[in-house]
Amino acid sequence: MQGKIIIFSAPSGAGKTTIVKHLLQVNPTLDFSISACTRDKRGRTEENGKDYYFITPEDFKKRIENDEFVEWEEVYEGAFYGTLKSEIERIWATGKYPILDVDVKGGLSIKEFYKDKALAIFVKPPSIDELAKRLTARNTDSTSSISSRVFKAEFELRFENKFDQVIVNDNLEEAFAKAEKLVGDFLNPEQA
Repeated sequence: MQGKIIIFSAPSGAGKTTIVKHLLQVNPTLDFSISACTRDKRGRTEENGKDYYFITPEDFKKRIENDEFVEWEEVYEGAFYGTLKSEIERIWATGKYPILDVDVKGGLSIKEFYKDKALAIFVKPPSIDELAKRLTARNTDSTSSISSRVFKAEFELRFENKFDQVIVNDNLEEAFAKAEKLVGDFLNPEQA
């Protein structure tokens, strides 16, 4: 079975993960597509097979050679992320719609792969200053890591017009409501 797919992309810290988690709570037809990565788990809260598939760089590279990814990228030096084709197929086989939480380049690649079967939504922070504050408040990254993420975000913001829709996340409740409407209209166009 091949169905529709929902993609959320944003610069790190813009709030895409919070919005995706909300949608998963309110829409039972969605299922989280777990990305693969080579980075270490963050703290004790992340779990293999729930937040990410944590795999070795060697295994990741082997899977690239075997064409097992819809998309993949070396996001930061030595840190690979990707979406496994088998993960999308797994979700479709359950009769649900995959919802993806991916970086900007990955989101555009997935949209290109699935074309009109995919809804690509860009989550935009209200400002770069606010983004830096959010990254600092997460308390998961070093100052240099935050600096590089902010630099990357400035670049990624240039691609928002390549997405189907944009949500400015300056008010979380409004962002939730807009995301619910966009996803609902895409999955059920006859009710839109």
